[in-house]
Amino acid sequence: MAKVMYRGTGRRKSSVARVILTPGTGKFAINGRKFNEYIPSAATRLDVEQPLTMTENLKTFDISVNVYGGGISGQAGAIRHGITRALLEVNKDYRKTLKVAGMITRDPRVKERKKPGLKKARRAPQFSKR
Repeated sequence: MAKVMYRGTGRRKSSVARVILTPGTGKFAINGRKFNEYIPSAATRLDVEQPLTMTENLKTFDISVNVYGGGISGQAGAIRHGITRALLEVNKDYRKTLKVAGMITRDPRVKERKKPGLKKARRAPQFSKR
């Protein structure tokens, strides 16, 4: 018997998360580590779990995530996006709920490139009159 798996790829800033949902009891592993261990901030954990709580699936799926690139915040956003996409594979009716919350849309904000003659993307060298 083939095991049922729902996959979703999420992206945010420079992070990419590959999410696999399998019917289970709510186990959550990120890069082979426990969810609470990988994301220590409670606020960030709530943000990641938001699509699951909105669709009332917090304890119905085991979640396995492979994430790389960026920092904790960007990775958390990528995981959230990946979970949302996987949930849409589970049931198309979740789309209405998740769309209103703005979770289906990929956040397009990325770091602006550095321009020549400037210290950073927009920071100009200090001006001296004399």
